[in-house]
Amino acid sequence: MPLPKALFFDIFGSIVDWRGSIAREAEILLAPLGHKLDWPAFADAWRNEYQPGMEEVRSGAIPFSRLDVIHRRNLERILPRFALSALDEATRTNLNLAWHRLDGWPDSAPGFARLRKKFRLAPVSNGNISLMADLARRNGFIWDAILGAEVAGDYKPKPRVYLAACEAFGFAPGECMMVAAHAKDLKAAKACGLQTGFIARPNEHGPGKGETSPPEGVDFAAGDLLKLADALGA
Repeated sequence: MPLPKALFFDIFGSIVDWRGSIAREAEILLAPLGHKLDWPAFADAWRNEYQPGMEEVRSGAIPFSRLDVIHRRNLERILPRFALSALDEATRTNLNLAWHRLDGWPDSAPGFARLRKKFRLAPVSNGNISLMADLARRNGFIWDAILGAEVAGDYKPKPRVYLAACEAFGFAPGECMMVAAHAKDLKAAKACGLQTGFIARPNEHGPGKGETSPPEGVDFAAGDLLKLADALGA
């Protein structure tokens, strides 16, 4: 199989540590206001609303909404569970922007620096464009384009999201590779004809609670982005 011309990346969990970052940002914003929470549990509860929120769009129940809007809707759903219903609007807005302040895994930025010498790189994430731009600026990621849900007008794992990314670069699906730490994402991309690359993120959902084994049929598997760069000769 020829090497791909473009690499597409899932972001949340695969490239950035959403759990640790959201827990940190929530504590920074809320602890000075007197709130004492299980901060990782708060991050988990918010993230657990992620797929149900997007499914409303995928199913056609609501029109397409950017992930920032869905994150805010999901935040409103969980605030009462943590006795946070009295938060003022400014704090809620700032807390919702915590998703723009996620930290990359240690190998992410140096891995991209190597990979971009040989391949075109783009996020194909459910995150909206402004969110992806802020994560790139925060972490020193350099993209050739920002693709994904907002460009396609739908959410992964719908085929349109993967195919629209290929079309944006003018490449056939087989000339592109989806890279992710999630089997479901890679299986959906594979079904659309893309090559697939798995990277392990064993601590995504907490110590030892991430995916460590690649799905059957994956084209490349590596422990992190630097090892993926080794495998791809970058």
